[in-house]
Amino acid sequence: MNSLNLLKIAEQFGAPLYVYDAEKISSQFKRLTNAFKGVSNLRLNYAAKALSNISILRLMEHLGSGLDTVSIQEVKLGLMAGFKPESIIYTPNGVSLEEIEEASALGVQINIDNLSVLEQFGSKHPDVPVCIRINPHVMAGGNSNISVGHIDSKFGISIHQIPHLLRIVDLTQMNINGIHMHTGSDILDIDVFLYASEILFETAKNFKDLDFIDFGSGFKVPYKAGDIETNIEELGKKLTTRFNEFCTEYGKELTLAFEPGKFLVSEAGYFLAKVNVVKQTTSTVFASVDSGFNHLIRPMLYGASHQISNISNPKGRERYYSVVGYICETDTFGSNRRISEISEGDVLCFKNAGAYCFTMASNYNSRFRPPEVLWHNGKAHLIRERETFDDILRNQVDVKELFESPEKIAAK
Repeated sequence: MNSLNLLKIAEQFGAPLYVYDAEKISSQFKRLTNAFKGVSNLRLNYAAKALSNISILRLMEHLGSGLDTVSIQEVKLGLMAGFKPESIIYTPNGVSLEEIEEASALGVQINIDNLSVLEQFGSKHPDVPVCIRINPHVMAGGNSNISVGHIDSKFGISIHQIPHLLRIVDLTQMNINGIHMHTGSDILDIDVFLYASEILFETAKNFKDLDFIDFGSGFKVPYKAGDIETNIEELGKKLTTRFNEFCTEYGKELTLAFEPGKFLVSEAGYFLAKVNVVKQTTSTVFASVDSGFNHLIRPMLYGASHQISNISNPKGRERYYSVVGYICETDTFGSNRRISEISEGDVLCFKNAGAYCFTMASNYNSRFRPPEVLWHNGKAHLIRERETFDDILRNQVDVKELFESPEKIAAK
């Protein structure tokens, strides 16, 4: 998408808002499938938590994707979006047995990541096919909050607990049809990922009736010009060779599964915000926008860097600005960034805003969450309306009778 199109969308729908480019999502999906074209059975399960708008889910289903879910709500969204139950994998963490049973009753693939629930579920439902999430104790991820494969992680069953796991499977006679891992987001070192994969292959040898091996995801995308990213093509070549070798050893053609989220939607997303105030202090020029970490929390939560440009003045002289929000706490989107000269009323564009941006938005400070727009076949389509004050109050219960004057209370 170009700046002119984005500016027109901002004028049409107002700012702040999110815009998603369907063509970029499609091209990323094709890039990943092409990287693993040497695998007989490939399944890409889009990670719904990255961006769960039902129109985005429908686009993914249209592309031929499966769906990776982490909550019963995401499962139900996926079914509403047209995904067949068998194309949905449900990988919760720390949820109740009741929620897992509810998902199982809907016919989706269950993925269990702790021994306690594995034993409970296997004892009650030994015939239901179950995938097991393994923690390979391999560190990956660009931030401690998104590194989930290390030894102190709450995610997955430790490889050191494999004997216990096998005992549960033997005693319950469970049907284990898949093995899964997820090391974390922003994978840079392919060799580290391949090392973790070897651990998964070794674990898979303990189970004789597998249908698939799921390698998670976490592929890094570029956040600025010249930024490093996961070399998907190199990974595809190396992992395809090793996976096909393993299938030969195993004696069965298995499905190779991934759960891309950020890789598919991050670069397709743009967040647009209008500049309210340009403020000069003794050492800094602040550009304050009509948004905050209630709409885009990743820079504050993960230290994530989003490239910021002034689409109202794209060819202007560059100056240094710190772009901040309107929340009554520190909410800095970027410090001392070189941006084309900013005036009050200009629209700034934040790139890589497709993954974990709107889905992590909130009503903090009682602010409205922004609308979402899908750019598809050269046209802008509203896929979520801007919230209103009625949305803020919708589920609140006003118990004003509890706070009547003392005189009224005494009279009663």
